[in-house]
Amino acid sequence: MLYIIKNSRKGLQKLSPKIQAAFYKKLEIFYKDKYDERLNNHTLHWPFEGMRSIDITGDYRAIFVEHSGNAVVFNKIGTHTELYE
Repeated sequence: MLYIIKNSRKGLQKLSPKIQAAFYKKLEIFYKDKYDERLNNHTLHWPFEGMRSIDITGDYRAIFVEHSGNAVVFNKIGTHTELYE
């Protein structure tokens, strides 16, 4: 599986080391089982139709798109408020 952290790379670098570590820990879980209940992997609705989200921490989420060939592109990482409001 190929993972790309596209537009979120700059955003990820701006986050605290604790949140960055949490993201990479969840990415390891995602790699083993993208539907692991700890991720709360779910589809999103407008304006993010076609995208999915996983939980990073209690408030942080990562939005991604799955492409053919097992490629996953993480587009945005941020708090629930930053992403959805």
